[in-house]
Amino acid sequence: MIENADPAWRKSSRCTNGTCVEVAKDGDDYLVRDSKYPEAQPLRFDAAAWRDFLAGVRAGEFE
Repeated sequence: MIENADPAWRKSSRCTNGTCVEVAKDGDDYLVRDSKYPEAQPLRFDAAAWRDFLAGVRAGEFE
């Protein structure tokens, strides 16, 4: 359940075609959704999982 009724969704500055992944903060958690389907239930990650994901991105683990 989303705590904030209208979370502030953000897209990457590299998103040029409008069909991107969006991220929002909800309480202590982070929400992720596909911008093509904003009505779908977003994925939810706690702060520790989100930090681990960002560390992996910065380390190039997903390239």
